[in-house]
Amino acid sequence: MAIKIYSMIIQTISVREKLKIGKHFQLNLKLILLLVLIFAFSTCPIWGQVVQKKQLMESDYHLWGKLNLDKVASNGKWSSYSMRYEKGADTLFVSNTETSKKFDFPSGKNSLFAGTNHFVCMDDKGALRILNLVTGKQRIYPPVSHYDYSIETNQIVLLSKEEQVLKIINLKTDATDTINDVQNFKMDPSKKELVFTKMKNLKHSIGLLHLGNRNAINWIVENSSNHFRYFTWHELGKSIAFYTFNLSDSDDTKLYFYNVKYNALQELNPTTQKDFPTDKILDRKMVYPLTISSDGLSVFFGLCPQSEQEQKKTADNVEVWNGNAKWIYPFEKIKSQPNAKVTLALWYPHLKRIKSISSPALPKVMLSGNQDFAILSNPKEYEPQFEYEGPRDFYIMNLKTGETEILLQKHKSFSKYLLPSPSGKYIAYFKDAHWWVYDIAKRTHQNVTKNSNTSFSGKIHILDGTAAYGTVGWSKNDENLIVYDQYDLWSIKSDGTASKRLTHGREKQITFRIASLADNDLFKSNFDGNKSKTIDLDHELILSAAGADQKTGYFKWNSNFGEKPIVYKDSYIDQMHYIKDQQVYVYQEQQSDLSPRLMFQKKTEIPKPFFESNPQQSKYHWGTLKLISFRNSNGQELKAVLYYPANYDPQKKYPMIVNVYEKQSDKIHFYHNPSLLMQAGYNRTVFTSKDYFVLCPDIVHEQGKVGFNAVDCTVSATKEIIKLGLVDPKKIGLIGHSFGGYESAFIITQTNIFATAVAGATATDLTSFYLTVGWDTGRPDMYRFQSEQWRLGKTPFEDPSMYTRNSPVANASSIETPLLLWTGKEDQHVDWHQSVAFHLALRRLGKKNIMLLYPDEKHVILKPNNQKDLSHKIEEWFDYYLKERKDKSWIKEGVK
Repeated sequence: MAIKIYSMIIQTISVREKLKIGKHFQLNLKLILLLVLIFAFSTCPIWGQVVQKKQLMESDYHLWGKLNLDKVASNGKWSSYSMRYEKGADTLFVSNTETSKKFDFPSGKNSLFAGTNHFVCMDDKGALRILNLVTGKQRIYPPVSHYDYSIETNQIVLLSKEEQVLKIINLKTDATDTINDVQNFKMDPSKKELVFTKMKNLKHSIGLLHLGNRNAINWIVENSSNHFRYFTWHELGKSIAFYTFNLSDSDDTKLYFYNVKYNALQELNPTTQKDFPTDKILDRKMVYPLTISSDGLSVFFGLCPQSEQEQKKTADNVEVWNGNAKWIYPFEKIKSQPNAKVTLALWYPHLKRIKSISSPALPKVMLSGNQDFAILSNPKEYEPQFEYEGPRDFYIMNLKTGETEILLQKHKSFSKYLLPSPSGKYIAYFKDAHWWVYDIAKRTHQNVTKNSNTSFSGKIHILDGTAAYGTVGWSKNDENLIVYDQYDLWSIKSDGTASKRLTHGREKQITFRIASLADNDLFKSNFDGNKSKTIDLDHELILSAAGADQKTGYFKWNSNFGEKPIVYKDSYIDQMHYIKDQQVYVYQEQQSDLSPRLMFQKKTEIPKPFFESNPQQSKYHWGTLKLISFRNSNGQELKAVLYYPANYDPQKKYPMIVNVYEKQSDKIHFYHNPSLLMQAGYNRTVFTSKDYFVLCPDIVHEQGKVGFNAVDCTVSATKEIIKLGLVDPKKIGLIGHSFGGYESAFIITQTNIFATAVAGATATDLTSFYLTVGWDTGRPDMYRFQSEQWRLGKTPFEDPSMYTRNSPVANASSIETPLLLWTGKEDQHVDWHQSVAFHLALRRLGKKNIMLLYPDEKHVILKPNNQKDLSHKIEEWFDYYLKERKDKSWIKEGVK
C-alpha cells in the first residue's frame, strides 16, 4: 500500500518538471515523501500502526483480576501465581521465570514444588494433579484429604479421600506403594518419616513409616477401640505426642508420648494419674496445641474445667452489669468462653508426673527460649482501665522448682514488647522509651539502649499513638539484641556494654527492616506470646526498604559492606522470594499505573518481568499521579498524592474529590483495579476514569485537636491544588469512611470550600460515642479517646467542651455543604446510631443530606449487590453536585 501511495505522489510531477529538478533535489524529494509516509503510518489508525485508547467503562471492569504470588521453586526457575476475578474465576499458573513456558490450573489451590522438576496442586474438586515441568505431562489422582512431599526421598505422599488409601509415589521412578484403610497421616519436620492412623474392622492402629524403606512400618499401637488425633512431632523428629478419645465420651481422653529412638510409648490417663487435677479434663479442642519440649522429653498440653451444669434459664433471666467489675459484661462474656478457661500444663512422661503452669489467677503464659521458665500474667490485673488493653504484672516461674517471682510490674501487654532470647538466657522488654534485658540467671534488669543516642519509639501505626519501632530478635548465643529505630537496625550487647548501628538509613532517609521472605516469618507463636528466630549477623540479611521519597525495595546486608540495593525504585515492591544458592530473586512490582507484575532477577543482572497482570490496561486511558508538598498552618511540610484524570487535557479545569483518613502518601504506588465491589463505595481508578482529580492528603494530629487538625491539613492541601489551576474551585468534593468519615463530617462544619461531602460509618457525637460499646469486641469505646485515634487525652467529664468542639453534631448548625451519609445497620464497630443522630441533627436544622442505611451490613459493605448500589450512589452524588448532572430523582427528592 505504501508503494502505491508513493507512486501516486511521484506521478503528480510532470516529466518536464522532473527534468528541471536536479538529481540532488530529487533525492531529497524522495526522502521527504518517505518521511511523510512514515509519519502517516505512525499517526493514522486506518493503517493499523497505533490502536486508539478507549474510555474505561463500567462494562470493562470485569476484565481486571488480582494477582497473588504463590510459590517459587528451590532453583528459582519456576514460580506459581494466581489470578482471581470478580466473577469468581480463579486460575493458578506455573511459569518459567526465564522463558515463556507456562501451565495453568483452573481453581488450583494448595500447591507446592516437589523438587525442581514437579509441581503439585489440588483442583476445585480435591483431585491431586502432579505436573512434570520438564515433559509437561500431568498425572491426576482422585480427590485427596491431604498430601505432602519429602525432599529427602523425592516422594509424594497422598491420602485418597474416598478410598482411604495412602499412596507413596516416587517421582523419579514412578513406583507407588500403598497402605489401605488409612485415616490420617503427618510427616515429621525433616520429611523423612511419617506417622499414620489406620482403621480396620472398627479397630484403630498407629504406624510409623520410614520413607524410602517400603517395608519399614513400626506399629506403635494396634487394634485399639479409640480414635487417635492431633499428632505432634518433636522439632527434630525425636518423639511424637497425640491424643486418643472416645467420640461419645469427653472424659475418656488420654494423652500419649512416643519416643522414636527407643520405641517406647507412655500414657497419661487422667483417671489413674495421681497428680491430675480433679476439676480438670484434657483439652480436646487444642486451645493450646500439643507441644513437645525442645529436649524431646516432655509435653506441654491444655487443661480445661469439667463441664459445668448449664444454668436453667428463667423468664426473668437478666444480664447483671456490675459497676465494680474488672471488665464490662459483654467483654467478660467474650473473654469467658469455655476456650478462654483452658490452662497450660506440662507432662514429664519419664517422671510420671504433671505440673500445672498457668491458672485462673495467672491465665496468660509464654515460655523462655529453652522452656525452663514460664512468663505468666493476668490481663485483668489493673482493670478497670480505659486503654485498649491495660498493663499487667508479669511473673516468672521456674518450671523445675515451681518457684515464682515478680518479673515486671504494670508493664504494657503488647506481646512484642516482651521477647525471650532463643537460648533462654534473657528476656527483652520495652519500658520508658528504652529496651531492657532481664538476665534470668542473675535476676538483674539492665537498660541496654540508654547510651545509644537515638529514639526507639515513635508514630508507626495508623491512628495509634507512640509505640516502639520494634525488636527483631537475638543474635547467636543470645549475644546481641537486634532492635529498630525510625530508620535503622541496631545490635545491642545483651549486657548493655556496647551498641552498633548496622545500617545507614538515617542518612539516606530510608527505613530498613529485616524482610520476612515468602512464608518465613521472623516470629513464631509462643502460646500467648511470641518467640523469635536467631539472627545470624555473620551471614547476609535481606532487608526491606521504604524511603521518604516513596521508593521501596530490598537490600542485601552483611557485616563487611553494609547494605547494598537488590532492587530499589519508584514502585511498590513486595513478596520477595530469595533463592540463595542461585542468587535469584523473585518479587512483585506495581505502580499506580502499572498493574502488579512478577519480576525475575539473577545476581546483578537487569530484572525482567515474567508475568504482567491486566495487560488490557494498555488499551484504555489511565490516570497518572503527582506527589504534592504542602504546609499546614503550623508550617509543617506534609505530602499529598494527586491523581490526574485519565486522558487529562491541560486546557480544561476538572472537578476534584478529596479522600481523607490519616497518612496516605506511603500508598502512592498501589495499583487499584477499577471496580464497583468496594467495601466503602470509593474506587480511585473509577473516579479518575470519569474525569475527576483525586487528592489524598496526609493528616497529622495533635492532642485535643483531632477535628481541627483534619480541617487544617485537608484544606491546606486542597488550596495548594487550587493554586496550581488544575481544578474548578467550586467543584471539589470530600469523602471518608470510618475515622475518615468522622473527619469528612467534621471538616464541613468548619469550612465551605467543599461543594459536597460523603461520610461513611462515622462517629459524629464524641461524648455519646465515648459512652458506647464496641459490640464486635465487647470493649467500651473509651479507649479510642485516650492515646489512640481521637487523642483527646481527657474524658468528657474532665473537659466536656473539648468533646463538643471536636464533634460534628455539636457544630452541625454551621454546615452549608450537602452531605451523603451511609452505614450498615449492623455496624458493631462504630455504632450506626451515630450516623442516625447526625442525620436527625441536619434534618432538624434544615440542612441538605441523605442517609443510606444498609440492613444486614456492618462497618463495611460486604454483599456484592449492596457494594454496587453504594458505589453507584456515591458516584451519582458527586456527579450531581460537581458535574451538574441533575437527573437522579433519589437525590432531587432527598435534598429539594
